[in-house]
Amino acid sequence: MERQFAIRHGEEELTASIHYPVQQEDVRKDCRRVPLAIICHGFVGSRIGVDRLFVKAARELAEDGYMVIRFDYIGCGESTGSYGAQGLESMISQTRAVLDYGASITDVDPARITLIGHSLGGAVALQTAVRDSRVKNLILWSAVGYPFHDIVNITGRKVYDTSVQKGAADYLGYDLTPGFFESLAAGQPFQEAVKFGGDVLVIHGTSDEVIPVDYAFLFQKVFWTRPVGRCDKEIIFQADHTYSAGEPRAQLLKRTREWLNELEQIQQDWQHWSI
Repeated sequence: MERQFAIRHGEEELTASIHYPVQQEDVRKDCRRVPLAIICHGFVGSRIGVDRLFVKAARELAEDGYMVIRFDYIGCGESTGSYGAQGLESMISQTRAVLDYGASITDVDPARITLIGHSLGGAVALQTAVRDSRVKNLILWSAVGYPFHDIVNITGRKVYDTSVQKGAADYLGYDLTPGFFESLAAGQPFQEAVKFGGDVLVIHGTSDEVIPVDYAFLFQKVFWTRPVGRCDKEIIFQADHTYSAGEPRAQLLKRTREWLNELEQIQQDWQHWSI
């Protein structure tokens, strides 16, 4: 079952969709609470995703017993407000507002919360996880590593220069302000990665022409320096930035599900051993 709802964030409303877990016959009767996964979309994206990537991901995770929330950041999709008027810190705050909602659901296990972030949403998810201890697991799909550099590379230098000179610049119908770009410059995902103590899965495609696949290796190297928390990496051959081809997309979703289900199995085994 799925439904649409809105989350109040300041003067704006974040439009979101929630996917309820499919009941499995083999689920233990004494395990009533379910894990939660929240999907964070990328730059000027939406909760649907290119070629419905996030819809498909949410439905497949729901089949595995997850409660899943995907949402539109302010000014994107069906949410209110102006995207360009918000900065990176606001996106982190918005993600935490969605976390507040998800963690408040009675059926959700607060010890089993995962953030899944794509592209700029990966950087936002990572920095949210660093600030919010409720996030136990992190999955990065083609994550941005240097927000300012990477987004200016996407928009083109002219958009940034126009924004600085005129106070705003149009990019695909979004008015991007100097403040927006300044907030990106303050974001340092690689530096902050060491502060997250949970488990991480990094996935990237070899044919990504938007965000370099090298970032996946850098992220894993940084995460490996932590005293706690595992980090696994998956490089998908010929996958582009949005995993738009059939086989790479199938591999992305398959590996994501396998990794999460493996963590679930480890936790269940630990609980049985503890008993």
